[in-house]
Amino acid sequence: MTNSPLMDVALLQGHAPYTLAGYDIFRSVIESDGAVPARLKALFAAVAAVDRRHLSLARRELERGASLGLTSKEATAGLIVLSSLRGEAAALDFAQIIEESFGDTQAPDPQPLPTAAEGEAEANFRAYWAGTIPAPLGALMRLVPEAADAYYLMRRGSIDANPLSAKYGELLLLTILAAGYSPMAATHVRGARNAGASDEEIAEAVLCAVPSAGIAAWMAVGGMLAPPEDGGIVR
Repeated sequence: MTNSPLMDVALLQGHAPYTLAGYDIFRSVIESDGAVPARLKALFAAVAAVDRRHLSLARRELERGASLGLTSKEATAGLIVLSSLRGEAAALDFAQIIEESFGDTQAPDPQPLPTAAEGEAEANFRAYWAGTIPAPLGALMRLVPEAADAYYLMRRGSIDANPLSAKYGELLLLTILAAGYSPMAATHVRGARNAGASDEEIAEAVLCAVPSAGIAAWMAVGGMLAPPEDGGIVR
């Protein structure tokens, strides 16, 4: 039997064996080493739970990750990504959960805040989006250029400068976007592939959103992993 809290619900035990059987299988994928290490899948599941505002589930998942060897430094990747994708309140909630799960995290000394040189943001956007700039970012560059620099710096923090590798940073982003059924997921399917992720790794990351967002999380992204002739995303 896996870690799903649903297994303790008497009404489901008595009336919904098929539902519990399905969750038991999903959990067996999420909770075991596979294409993605189990400790990182626990982090992905915890961050997705914060995205959906299920803080008790997030705490349960992060504590499970810590028991599997997840470090507070690795967990900080979730804090960074939530800060960018879901804002200050979600990040503060997760910071509290990290502290509760790991105790004294011995944070390093504060670093000076970096700045963006002129043209640096545009160059980064064009490199990531294969020479183009998405319309929302083009509008931001035109209307509030300093905010475009802010967006660029936060992107760098989420993907290029977080404690995980670029591949796992992209997979973490993708888990959050799957949990929110976001159309931005397509961007990070490409990003994860470009960072070296296999489709099996992408699939496992997306499934980490199921405990907090249900099977709809898979339906929001799974079609992007179909072969190109069936409508999947071309690398």
